[in-house]
Amino acid sequence: MTLDPSPPQPATGHGGAAAPPYGTAPRDDAARRAELAAFLRSRRERITPEQVGLPRGARRRTPGLRREEVAHLGAVGVTWYTWLEQARDIHVSPQVLDAVARALMLDRAERSHLFALAGAVDPMPGRECTGVTRELRQLLEQLTPFPAVVQNSRFDILAYNRTYGRLLCDLDALPQEDRNCMWLAFTHPEWRASMGDLEGAMRVMAAKFRASMAEHVAEPAWKALVARLTEASPEFREIWAQHEVVRPVSSVKLFRHPRVGALELTATSLWTGPNPGPKLLFYTPVDETSRERLEQLAAEPAALAAV
Repeated sequence: MTLDPSPPQPATGHGGAAAPPYGTAPRDDAARRAELAAFLRSRRERITPEQVGLPRGARRRTPGLRREEVAHLGAVGVTWYTWLEQARDIHVSPQVLDAVARALMLDRAERSHLFALAGAVDPMPGRECTGVTRELRQLLEQLTPFPAVVQNSRFDILAYNRTYGRLLCDLDALPQEDRNCMWLAFTHPEWRASMGDLEGAMRVMAAKFRASMAEHVAEPAWKALVARLTEASPEFREIWAQHEVVRPVSSVKLFRHPRVGALELTATSLWTGPNPGPKLLFYTPVDETSRERLEQLAAEPAALAAV
């Protein structure tokens, strides 16, 4: 049985004006719909007919699946799915989104991203706190010599201890507007040289950023950072166009410091509030050599650390 078989009608409010779906602000609507459309196209184009048991056929020119094939696999109306990819102003039920997610074989992170862009659920209500309390700053220093930083979901660096400030570059020397991990990973030579797996790190960071941006897609600060990165970095443009999304996970990272040498550190994140927004990120050494090198880095005089 096909879900929503009849052609959808544009959502309207009083007087025929377009009504925002599921409570999203009117100014968010166009940006969310455009992002949702691009995301759906990118997911559809990555699936081969063979993966879903369909014949490829000799005359196929479309990369991946056709729209009608996705609709058939999800048992949803072709018109509904077509209008979604055209960024039309329509209401979409959770049942249709669920069917589309299954048809496109979305993983957990991608499914969450789909629902967030569609405005069908809001698991993180309220505004993100951007302040750092005195107590949290004290905790950062107490974690020394382990590197520790407080970031928001946009990867802005809100506070850090002296070890983190020396781990990848001299953060104290950077203007406030450049203290963003995305910006530094894609544009700052010293930061990039210190990352053991730069290519992998850039892809994971961009995917995490996109997943987070689903809740902020029309906000000026987020759009400004994407525009700035798009202009400055060909690598970012290429990765961003792939629409990857992932959930944050703990992992072992390799850093190459110009004075103390290589460090293997395990990254751990702790949320500082009820929302997955600001978080405390700290690194613990994998082995004794890395611990000793962290202690050496933390003990360096400020003048030496800036060299």
